[in-house]
Amino acid sequence: MNFRIALFIFLLITVQSVSAAIAETDSFKGFVKHMVKAHHFKDKELRKLFKAVEIQQAILEAISKPAEAKPWFQYREIFMTEARIAGGVQFWLDNEKALKAVERQYGVPAEIIVAIIGVETRYGAHPGKYRVIDALSTLGFAYPPRSEFFVKELENFLLLAREEHLDPLQPVGSYAGAMGLPQFMPSSFRTFAADFDRDHKRDIWKNSADAIASVANYFAHHHWRAGAPVAFPVTAKGEAYRQALGAGVKPDTAVAKLRALQIDLPSQLAGSETVKLLSYQQPAGEDLWIGLHNFYVITRYNHSPLYAMAVYQLSQAIADRKKTQAIRK
Repeated sequence: MNFRIALFIFLLITVQSVSAAIAETDSFKGFVKHMVKAHHFKDKELRKLFKAVEIQQAILEAISKPAEAKPWFQYREIFMTEARIAGGVQFWLDNEKALKAVERQYGVPAEIIVAIIGVETRYGAHPGKYRVIDALSTLGFAYPPRSEFFVKELENFLLLAREEHLDPLQPVGSYAGAMGLPQFMPSSFRTFAADFDRDHKRDIWKNSADAIASVANYFAHHHWRAGAPVAFPVTAKGEAYRQALGAGVKPDTAVAKLRALQIDLPSQLAGSETVKLLSYQQPAGEDLWIGLHNFYVITRYNHSPLYAMAVYQLSQAIADRKKTQAIRK
């Protein structure tokens, strides 16, 4: 029995590590043809490049098990750790000058920017281990559920590499092809990446100031409201509040309506303001929150309400810790 178990584990590991060169499928041929016609790449050079690209089973395994599939109380534990809070304070202190300048320019609070980078890569410690071109090619040509999206990102990645004078075989990132400290997809990089120090490079891999400015630029373009709140915890009497729970994250219910459903909301919120009632699963029961416009803006980075709440709560924990340390000094 022990031998059989060992053999099963060996075979499982072997299967998961399998990689293969890109096959000459119709979709791949169509992609090459499009890049040549639309962007003037050379057919022979593209085919030579992709001979070095691998379809990786490990990437397909990873995308099938996203953290956002976990219940909130388990998802929260991934990010609300002492190490991530302390690391956020240190990253803030190490980059205080850039964070202050970026906050003045874009109106996005330093703690939100720090928390995004903390959730995404633990402040650059874990930017990903897969070559971006392998990740995007695997998901573009071997993952039918989202092939259209990832083929488009592969197109943007090749354009990015040409524009930024990068070897397309060098950048590494997540299993989904997200890159650098803030984990930008290639399309986001091309649109929102910023050259903070004006050295004519948008380096979100090693230049923390560029990464900070890029996150702020992303939020500003998605209409972050400077000085406005993000979310509030709320309580409710009875079960009427469940009428207001629904799919999506965009604010869709007037505060007055929620109050009529016996939900206790902050008094400073006007009855006409639109918010989103959110439920977060706990081991026993649930937490209720309302997300405001800026909460919705966070979900433009990642559409999961779990992700947005993790970013918000981590941002508050980091800001509180930094204030406490400053007082003690």
